[in-house]
Amino acid sequence: MKEFRRLMSYLGPYRRDMFIGALLVLVETVFELVIPLFMADLIDVGVQNRDLDYILYKGVQMGVCAVLALVTGLLYARFAARAAYGWGARIREAQYEKVQQFAFSNLDRFESSSLVTRMTTDVTVLQNAINGGLRPLVRSPVMLVMGLGLSFWMNARLALVFVVCAPVLACTLFLVVRKVAPMYSRLQAAVDGLNNVVQESLTAIRAVKAFVRGEYEETQFDRVNTELMETSQRTFHFAVLNLPAFQFTMYTAVVLILWFGGGMILQNRLQVGELTGFLSYVLQVMNSFMMISNVFLLLTRALASAHRVAEVLDETPALTSPAGAVETVADGSVDFENVSFKYHADAREYALAGVDLHIAAGQTVGILGGTGSAKTTLVQLIPRLYDATEGTVKVGGRDVRRYDLAVLRDAVGIVLQKNVLFSGTVRENLQWGDKNADDESIWEACRAACADEFLQRMPGGLDADLGQGGVNVSGGQKQRLCIARALLKKPKILIFDDSTSAVDTATEAKIRTALAALSGVTKIIIAQRVTSVMHADLIVILEDGRIHAAGTHSQLLASDPIYQEIYASQTKGGSADGTADQR
Repeated sequence: MKEFRRLMSYLGPYRRDMFIGALLVLVETVFELVIPLFMADLIDVGVQNRDLDYILYKGVQMGVCAVLALVTGLLYARFAARAAYGWGARIREAQYEKVQQFAFSNLDRFESSSLVTRMTTDVTVLQNAINGGLRPLVRSPVMLVMGLGLSFWMNARLALVFVVCAPVLACTLFLVVRKVAPMYSRLQAAVDGLNNVVQESLTAIRAVKAFVRGEYEETQFDRVNTELMETSQRTFHFAVLNLPAFQFTMYTAVVLILWFGGGMILQNRLQVGELTGFLSYVLQVMNSFMMISNVFLLLTRALASAHRVAEVLDETPALTSPAGAVETVADGSVDFENVSFKYHADAREYALAGVDLHIAAGQTVGILGGTGSAKTTLVQLIPRLYDATEGTVKVGGRDVRRYDLAVLRDAVGIVLQKNVLFSGTVRENLQWGDKNADDESIWEACRAACADEFLQRMPGGLDADLGQGGVNVSGGQKQRLCIARALLKKPKILIFDDSTSAVDTATEAKIRTALAALSGVTKIIIAQRVTSVMHADLIVILEDGRIHAAGTHSQLLASDPIYQEIYASQTKGGSADGTADQR
């Protein structure tokens, strides 16, 4: 409940709409509760005395109350919808903003599918709790109190029936809510599982088709879909038990009131109109009990969703800018001072251990190593995507933890191992590097990345649509566009994480030449091919998270057996620049 109350603080400007909606429900309920009094007078006075004018007069009063109740009900719907959906939009916005602040270590705690569910399904549940629950939440207590009061005022002896029925209804509601409350959390977890399978299947649809694994994916989907179905059935099987229990109690109360009320009429102790009006209050009181039970069920499900949403909002970003953060990066020098790192605090081994490395500003450094040697992990510490577990990482002579995060990351351009493009045009994607870049600057970056070769052939050029995730270009073209995007950023440090693996050797040589012409920029190149780094000022070989050797191409070729083995295996039958040996 504490988490739900906290989320209510996001109502903001919609708090007024919610208050007006509650007030309109209150007014509507009063109008409806007055109608049975008019009806009793109409029967006992107008009908019994055959007074047509009195009947019309009371009928008009009842009609006016009904119309006013209708109008206030319609106005309530308008204000409640504004409050509910405005509140939901603000919660989604707050969640999305919080996710943008997360470090990679925070994102490791939440699956992407779960975050999607928390921003969509869980927020929808909260909206429904307001949109569908505000009316009965306000209406039910008012109807219950006024209905009981008017019932005892009309006939206290008949009203004693409520004293018997109320505990039965309360016990039923308690048992249902107690059973269903933990089941709603499992239901939302099942939705997470379904979204996860759908997301993976659609993301990897080309691999699914290439390996003819459609039937397997259908089986996986059927499994999670069945799990969601069965969880929903179990949950709502118990959730709807309140309906037959309440109906049984309500009709039992009606039968008892007719039985005792009929006897009182025969004894001239009760009039027909009074019994008719009393029955109206009985139905209203019972309906109020029913609505209260529905509110409890809505609130129970909303509390489960509120807990999941609050987990995102309460997650503390692992990386933040310090107080008095440094706002400028002096140069592109990088220093690793006895750096060790592990992804989880309870991990047995370090991914990186005892790394000492100095990279001068403007140097070109190549990093080689086998799969799992922590090459990517090493460079991710530079823009502070993760923090070193031990030791210090410095950029421009300062500890990266002293910089403003935005300033530090703006000074580092990184082309990721997994190339990421977004839906939209080529221009829109490249302007991620510089949102104010003009066409001349964009084409200059494209020429350096050798992306101009295929862009000039594409219909629309820079305005060509890349499709969702860049599906309209090949892997090598994606890499070149990502390189151009990083170059547009004009950073002090450029990191290429195996970012030319899908590019042919001739094109890679052109890109390498263009990069060499960049002055004052520190370039760190992770590669699998020796030809990609052999001209670097420094080549670092990583093995099992440690620096095995470092030196120039000629130094390593003369002294390091691992480098010699890599070089020999990759250049056998070819020349140093990757072209075929003509001997």
